[in-house]
Amino acid sequence: MAASTGEGLTSAEAAARRRRGETNAPVKGGSRSYADIFRTNVFSFFNVILFGIGAALLAMGRFSDALISVGLGLINAVISAAQEIRAKRKLDRLQVLERVPVTALRDGRETEIPPDRVVRGDVLRVRAGDQIVVDGPLLDGGRVEADESLLTGESDPVPKAPGDDLRSGSLCVAGDGLMVARDVGAASYAGRLTAEARRVTTDKTPLQRRVEFLVRLVMALTVLMSGAILGQAAIEGFSLLRVVQMTAVLSGLVPYGLFFLIALAYTAGAAAIARSGALVQQVNAVESVSNVDVVCTDKTGTLTTGRLTVEEIHPFGEHSRAEVESFLGSFARSAANANLTTRALALALGGRNFRVRDEIAFASSLRWSGLVAAEGTWVLGAPDALAGHLTPPVAADDVAKHAERGLRVLVLARARENGAKLRDGAGRPTLPALEPVGLVALADELRPEVGETVRRLRADGVALKVLSGDDPRTVASIAVRAGLDAGEPVAGAALDACDDPALDRVVARTTVFGRVAPEHKERIVRSLRRQHHYVAMVGDGVNDARALKGAQVGVAMRSGSAVTRDVADIVLVEDSFAALPPAQREGRRIVNGIGVSLYIFLARVATQGLVILAVTMLGIGFPYSPTQVGLTLLTVGVPTFFLTMWAEPLPPEPNLLRGIASFVVPAAVITSGFGTAIYAGLYEAVTVGFSSGRTPTEVINEFERYTGLTYGSDTDFTAAAATIAAQTGLSTFFCLASFLLILLLAPPNRVFAAWTAPIADRRPAYLVCGLSVTFGAVLFSPALYTYFGLAGPSRPMFVIVFATLAMWFAALSLAYRLRLLDRVLGLDQLPRGSTGSSPGPR
Repeated sequence: MAASTGEGLTSAEAAARRRRGETNAPVKGGSRSYADIFRTNVFSFFNVILFGIGAALLAMGRFSDALISVGLGLINAVISAAQEIRAKRKLDRLQVLERVPVTALRDGRETEIPPDRVVRGDVLRVRAGDQIVVDGPLLDGGRVEADESLLTGESDPVPKAPGDDLRSGSLCVAGDGLMVARDVGAASYAGRLTAEARRVTTDKTPLQRRVEFLVRLVMALTVLMSGAILGQAAIEGFSLLRVVQMTAVLSGLVPYGLFFLIALAYTAGAAAIARSGALVQQVNAVESVSNVDVVCTDKTGTLTTGRLTVEEIHPFGEHSRAEVESFLGSFARSAANANLTTRALALALGGRNFRVRDEIAFASSLRWSGLVAAEGTWVLGAPDALAGHLTPPVAADDVAKHAERGLRVLVLARARENGAKLRDGAGRPTLPALEPVGLVALADELRPEVGETVRRLRADGVALKVLSGDDPRTVASIAVRAGLDAGEPVAGAALDACDDPALDRVVARTTVFGRVAPEHKERIVRSLRRQHHYVAMVGDGVNDARALKGAQVGVAMRSGSAVTRDVADIVLVEDSFAALPPAQREGRRIVNGIGVSLYIFLARVATQGLVILAVTMLGIGFPYSPTQVGLTLLTVGVPTFFLTMWAEPLPPEPNLLRGIASFVVPAAVITSGFGTAIYAGLYEAVTVGFSSGRTPTEVINEFERYTGLTYGSDTDFTAAAATIAAQTGLSTFFCLASFLLILLLAPPNRVFAAWTAPIADRRPAYLVCGLSVTFGAVLFSPALYTYFGLAGPSRPMFVIVFATLAMWFAALSLAYRLRLLDRVLGLDQLPRGSTGSSPGPR
C-alpha cells in the first residue's frame, strides 16, 4: 500500500478507513456507564423489596411509615452511586489530560492530529520526546531509540533500525523517522495488555465478604421468621394494612443500614486519603489498603525519579578531581543532543561551553558520544566500548567495583592527537586513540520520600518486594539505598522453569527481582496471594497493568501510563510513594470503625428479632410499627457514623466474626429477655386497666386519639391501646439500653469496662449524653412522639423502664465479665486470633 513507501494516506483514504472502524480508538476504561451505575445501586434486590413495601404503604395513606421504610435504602443507593460517579469522572479527566497530538503524513504533508484520529496505514513522524501511540515498523531512512520502560520495565533505551517494530506506549528518546500504523486501538500492544488486565474482576474485600455473609444469614432467618409470623397473622385475620406494616418491620431486621454506613465510611475515607495524595477509584480500596501486608513495586518511576545523580568521580593520571569535574561539566553543557546522562552532569557540575565543530550523539549501538571542539576532541562512553582505544587502559577492577553496586560507569577520554576526528571518510562514527581523563559513576535518583516510606511500611508490618525490568544487580543496589535488605536478587528468566510450588518458595525468600517481564510480575503476585498475603502492586507502566489487576490493591502513578491509571484501584496523584502509609492508616481507621459499628448493628437486629419472635409466640400483638423502627437513627445510625469517624488506625481483626458473636449473643439474649418482659407487663397492665372500667377519662381520651378508635364501641380498642403503651415502654427501654451498649464498647471508666478496657477518648460518652437528651426530647414533644407512634410520657412507664434497665445492665455486665453465655454456647472453644481493630473481651 502507499503507506509502505512513506507517502502517507490521503484524507479520503483516511476517512474511508475510519468508516471501516480501523481507527486508533482508545480502549475504554472498563468503568460502567452512568445508567448501569444508577440501575445497580438504586434497584438492588433488597431496595426493590423496600420500594414495593413503600408503594403499598403509600397506597394506604401511611406516608410516614413509607418514608421510614424506604428512606435509608434510597440514601444508601444515592451515596454509593455518587461515589462511583465521582471516581469515574476523575478517571476520565485524567485520561483526557494525556491527549497529545501526533504528526501524520496526510495528502503529502505533515499534519498534527489527535491520537484517536490515526487510522491503520497512516504514516507517522516520530521524533525525540514523542510518545508512540500505535504499533508498526520503522521505515527506511529512520533510526530512533525507544524507551520501552512503560512496557517492559527496562529503563535502557532500545535502538530501532528500519524494519524494527515500534510499540505503542513507548517513548522516542533519540533520533527521527517515519513509521507505519499497522496495529491500532485494541489491536495494539498496549491495547492488548489493557484488554487482558480488564478481564480480571475486582476482588471483594474481607469486610465485604463478612458483611455479605452476615446479611445473608440475617435475611435467611428473617424469611423463616416472617413466614411463621405472617402465617399466624393470616390465621388470626389481620387487616391488609397490618400485614404490610408487619412486613415493613420484618424487612427492617435486615441490616441494610450497614451498606449505607460502609458507603458513607468509604466516601469519607476516600476524601481523607485524597488529602494525602492518593485518588481512590474503587471505593472498596479504602478498606483493601488497610489489609495489605506485602507491597510489590516497580523501580523506575516508583522508587526512583527516572533521573540520574553523580555518585563518584575519579581522575586518571595527573589530572585533578577539579579538572575532571570541569571537563565533564563542559562536555555535558556543550552537547546539543541532551540525554539523561548529560543532563545529570550539567546539573551537578560546573564548566563552560566548548566551541563545538562536530558532534556524535549518544546511541545505544555505539554506547558513547563525542565532541570535536577547539578545546580538543572529547569522548564519553562505556568503559568496554572505549577499551580498545584507551592508552593506558582503565583497570577492570575500578569498573567492576562500581558496577557491582548497581552504578552506571562512564569514562571521559580526550584524543591524543590534536584535531582528531570522530568520523571516517564515509561519515560513520569512529574512535581515535584516546587518553583516559576520568571515571564518573552515576546512580538512579531515589525519590526523596522513599527511604522514610519504606521505614514506615516495615514498621507497620508490611514487606516490600521490588520487581523491575532492569539488571538484578542494579535493582538490588537501589533496594539497599531505599532501606531494604536486598538479599540474593533473582532474574526473571530463572522463574520460567519454576512450577507453582517452586515459585512460591523463591518468592517467599526473595526481595528483589530483575529482568522481569509483565508475565513474571503477574506470576509473582499470584504466588503471594496463594501464600495468603494481601498484596498491593505499585507501578506506572503498561507492563505493570496485569500485575496491578492481579493484586488485591492496584496502585498507579499519576505520571505513568493512562492504561495503568485506568486499571488501578488507587492513583498517586503527586507520584509520591509516601502517600501509601497515610492511606493505609486511614483505611485501617475506617475499617476499625466499621467493625465496631457491626457490633451495634447486629446487636439491634438480633434483639429486635428475638423480641418479635417472643411477643408473637405470646400472642399479644406486634411489638413494633414502621415509624418506631425509625428510632434506629438514634440507636444505630448516628452512633455508628461517629464511632466510625473516631476509630483508631489499628490492624484489622482477623477473627472479627468470633468477636461479634461473643458480644452480640449475650446482648441480644439478655436485652430481648428484659424487653419482652417490659412489653408483656405493660400490655397486660393496660389490658386489665381498661377491662376494670376504672381508667381515668383523660387517659381514655388520649388513647382514643392515638388509636382512632372509640372506647366501649370498638372491640379492638383495648388491644390497640395496650399495644401502643407496650410499644412505647419497649422502645424507651431499647433506646436507653442501646445507648449504654455504646458505653460498654467504648467504656469511659471501670464501671462500664465489662467487655473491654476503658479508653481515654471521652467523645463516645459525650455522644451518649447527646443521644439521651435527643431521645428525651422525642418522648416529651407531642409532635415527635406522635410521629414515631409512641404514647405520651407516663410516670409508671418510666419507673418500670428504669428499674428494668438497672437490672439489665447488671445482668449483661456480669455475663460479659464472667463470659457466662460464651461458655454455655461454646464460643470460648472457637479458635482465637491476635488482637486487632475490633474490641474484644478482656
